Amino acid sequence: MGIDLIAGGRNKKKSREAPASDNLYLKLLVKLYRFLARRTGAKFNEVVLKRLFMSKINQPPLSISKLATFMKGKESKIAVLVGTITDDTRMYEVPKLKVCALRFTETARARIVKAGGECLTFDQLALLCPTGSNTVLLRGPKLAREAVKHFGAPGIPGSNAKPFVRAKGRKFEKARGRRKSRGFKV
Repeated sequence: MGIDLIAGGRNKKKSREAPASDNLYLKLLVKLYRFLARRTGAKFNEVVLKRLFMSKINQPPLSISKLATFMKGKESKIAVLVGTITDDTRMYEVPKLKVCALRFTETARARIVKAGGECLTFDQLALLCPTGSNTVLLRGPKLAREAVKHFGAPGIPGSNAKPFVRAKGRKFEKARGRRKSRGFKV
């Protein structure tokens, strides 16, 4: 038996080479950062290009409050996030920040601009700092999704997996195995 070359042959590379999305603007950004990664040789551009290919789950959003925490003491630099910047109503004072992201929610953009900051796109960033100098590359919390809480087997000793329950009342998964008074507790 030989190798089925039509089915892919010896190629075992599974990472994305292009974004799955048909978004025209994303494809233009990919074109730009492919060029920059090739011609500048800067690792920053390679990382940004790789993140532009990523699926939505791997581009988690980042809130303004988290952004402000990460940028404390680095106010002169540009925060870069391949994803969405979202608003956080629990935060009263937004510091003056220069932020580059794929998208901003309306309120997040308004608050950053009102604080005297700047919201940049990736093509503007490429003109400002083509090698990624004077920037801070950030990522959102990938494991903060609701689905992640359910990963694993609930009810097993030492497991913190969240069970899929219809309601959180007395009658729902609160008896045997959940309380000492009902047989045993794991």
